[in-house]
Amino acid sequence: MDKKTAEKLYDTCYMQVYSYVMTLARDQHKAQEITQETFFKAMTAKQTFRGDSECLSWLCAIAKNTFIDSTRKSSRYQDEPDETLADNDTDIEQSITDSETSFRIHMLLHDMEDPYKEVFELRVFGELSFTQIGAIFRKTENWARVTYHRARLKLKERMNSNEI
Repeated sequence: MDKKTAEKLYDTCYMQVYSYVMTLARDQHKAQEITQETFFKAMTAKQTFRGDSECLSWLCAIAKNTFIDSTRKSSRYQDEPDETLADNDTDIEQSITDSETSFRIHMLLHDMEDPYKEVFELRVFGELSFTQIGAIFRKTENWARVTYHRARLKLKERMNSNEI
C-alpha cells in the first residue's frame, strides 16, 4: 500500500475503528494500542485489500482479530483459561448469525414496542447510522443513540428471562 493511500485510509477510518475497538476493549489505552496495531497490520500486510467489502469492514475484522489475540495473550499471563472474552453488548449482533437464536430474537423483537423495535432493526439489520435513524424519525442523532441503547437493554432483559 502506498503512503498516500495509507494516510487517506487512516484519516478516513481511524475514529470509526477506534470506536469499534473501544466497544470491545472498554479501555482507552488498550483501544488505542489495538487500533494502531490494526492500521499497522493493514498497511504492512503482504495480502492487500481485495475490495470484496468496504475498507471499514476489512479494518474492523483486523481489529477484532487483534483484540482477540491480545485478550488471549493477556489471559495466559494471568493464568486464566485461554478463552476469547466476548463483549456483552455485541453478543446480540453476533448471535443473529445463528439461525435458531436469530428466530428467537426476531420473536422478541416482534413483541417489542415502537420506537425501540424499529430503531434497533434499522441499526442492526438496516445498518443505518444514528444520524440517518434520527432523520427518519425527525429527531436528533442523540435521540437515536439513546433509543437504540434502551432497545438493546430491553432485548437483553427479554433474552435473559427467556434464556436465549
